[in-house]
Amino acid sequence: MPYALREAFAAFRRTPLLAALSVIAIAFALFVIGLFGLTAFNIRRAIEKVEEKVEIVAYLTDEATPEQIELAQAEVRALPQVAALRYVNKTEALATAMAELEEFKEVFSDLDTNPLPASFEVSLKVGNRSPDVVERVAKRIQAYPFVEDVRYGRDWLNTIYTIRRIAAGVAMVIGGAFALVAAIVIATAVRITVFARREEIGIMRLVGATDGFVQSPFLLEGLMSGLLGGLLAAALTWTTYRLLGSTMFQVEWLPSEWIVLTVLAGTGFGLISSLVAVRRHLGQV
Repeated sequence: MPYALREAFAAFRRTPLLAALSVIAIAFALFVIGLFGLTAFNIRRAIEKVEEKVEIVAYLTDEATPEQIELAQAEVRALPQVAALRYVNKTEALATAMAELEEFKEVFSDLDTNPLPASFEVSLKVGNRSPDVVERVAKRIQAYPFVEDVRYGRDWLNTIYTIRRIAAGVAMVIGGAFALVAAIVIATAVRITVFARREEIGIMRLVGATDGFVQSPFLLEGLMSGLLGGLLAAALTWTTYRLLGSTMFQVEWLPSEWIVLTVLAGTGFGLISSLVAVRRHLGQV
């Protein structure tokens, strides 16, 4: 291991440009993924905050009898997706409207009859607030003959979920493209290093050095390139996060385990790229 470490560090000194290119290629591949990860994470957090306010409001006709309303409440509360149901009668609906819409308070006060309908306000359990689940529960409530209308903001809820899926897909495509570029750069660097040391490698083989012994410096070089690239990517992502937070809008930082995975991914990527390259090109020496 001391020999492998010495040779790995020596390779960085002999070919600093290639080593730097390997580190930068890995860093930018992971940085792009980190940016989209930051975006996707904040979109998810925004969705979670929106989901907390997701509510199905079912407006009832004036012909609904107390017995029908009581039976419907019991049935809707029994649904596995439903967390709570609140019945708002016509009087409460008018009082709420007068409190929230003060500019129309006099208009409401001058009315001979209450034009606002009674309603059910249905909140859903955590994990049951996606568009398909909300729509399914809404249709179930809509099936009651005395329910005049059901609203839950379907369009904006679908839009937010679509944005999250698009962000995740774009992150995979662009991150994969950068990862491919990084692999090519690392493989090229390893191949040049192997070629430059072909006489030394040939002598080591003549004296009985195993393939593992010969390969170990190159693998450590790739591992260190990946580690440095992962750390640089994490630093770049953190810098971007701070810039966004101080100049544009407030965003949340990624969970610490995501950062650890980024560094580990860079380390593993550098090691695997070097392993594939060195096994392929050592046979040509």
